[in-house]
Amino acid sequence: MNYEWREGNQVQLLINGEEYYPRVFECIRAARHEVLIETFIIFEDKVGNELQQVLIAAAQRGVRVELTVDGYGTADLSREFVADMVAAGVKLHVFDPSPRRLGVRTNLFRRLHRKIVVIDGERAFVGGINYSADHLGDFGPMAKQDYAVEVTGPVVADVHKASLRLMRPALDAPSDIQPKTRFVGDTRMLLSVRDNARHSRDIESQYLMAIRAANQRLVIANAYFFPGYRLLREMRNAARRGVRVTLILQGQPDMPWARGFSRLLYNYLLRDGVEIFEYCQRPLHGKVALADSEWATVGSSNLDPLSLALNLEANLIIRDAKFNQQLHDHLQGLASDHCKRISLERVIRGYWWRAPLIFMCFHFTRLFPAIAGKFPAHSPRLASVRPDQDGPAQACFEQGKPS
Repeated sequence: MNYEWREGNQVQLLINGEEYYPRVFECIRAARHEVLIETFIIFEDKVGNELQQVLIAAAQRGVRVELTVDGYGTADLSREFVADMVAAGVKLHVFDPSPRRLGVRTNLFRRLHRKIVVIDGERAFVGGINYSADHLGDFGPMAKQDYAVEVTGPVVADVHKASLRLMRPALDAPSDIQPKTRFVGDTRMLLSVRDNARHSRDIESQYLMAIRAANQRLVIANAYFFPGYRLLREMRNAARRGVRVTLILQGQPDMPWARGFSRLLYNYLLRDGVEIFEYCQRPLHGKVALADSEWATVGSSNLDPLSLALNLEANLIIRDAKFNQQLHDHLQGLASDHCKRISLERVIRGYWWRAPLIFMCFHFTRLFPAIAGKFPAHSPRLASVRPDQDGPAQACFEQGKPS
């Protein structure tokens, strides 16, 4: 289905795990009827353990709890951890479950990368934050910088519907929840999803429309930046027509190869006036952007081939001047206080030996959508973990506690 713009919402920005986890767990503890969760990663650490406990407590007091995880991202949970949830009544579903081959995870592509929580059909959370302690500041220098939003209002019905649509093959019964659609604020919002069927380019299209319409400013903070040729061209064109285009990218990456790929694109953007900052305080894991004084997006989608052409993703598009300014002030603070600015002079040093790589990268970004189309595009495949019963979902998880 195609989602529509919804009027009358409220939105709250949540920065990093310090703001996100307490709020999500508080809402789960207060849930009366239903909790829907989709996530890429759950680690068996203090965050994952707290999530497990609040879900178990909710299920034990009669709340319907449907938890869907990715078979690649959440493959290291112990069977004990999983069994405790399932025994308490938590319905656990695994997207694309596949056993390891010679100890290696084989389900590499077309992952469930969405991060969604819906409470009682009244409140939703959408963003890029997984359930792991590396999203907390006390994790150390490799703690991740990331974002999510809490929303109420008519758009929650769309998030609820999207989550149930994904889970439908594994659900024991349809949901009895009728989401509230009354107006609660002044924010206009649109749910945008990416899948491997009719919505393969929806999130990319929202970015393209915002960049083309921008007149004053465009700020993109994205963890894994290796977008397709269309996005690169429109960013450059925006800078050429006088828009201040600012990119905040990884300077202290959790995956060094990701920064290496991004840097191959710097010369193309810098020479037409795009400003590039590398965030160096901690690994950047965010996927946020804003344009002019009203448009913004927060979600799970990186600007790389996996997110734009393979994974299942979910972003909220937000039209709200106050939210836009709040996000802008925060990102400008990151750029000025915790980033190093990349100059064209620095990038062109050694250009002669990088030129062939840059040439290949541009052609790769231009052709990747067609290349991705050659990968097997299976329908969303979910399997549920059943008590005391082996199956494909159970085979994803380890036999013992992670070391």
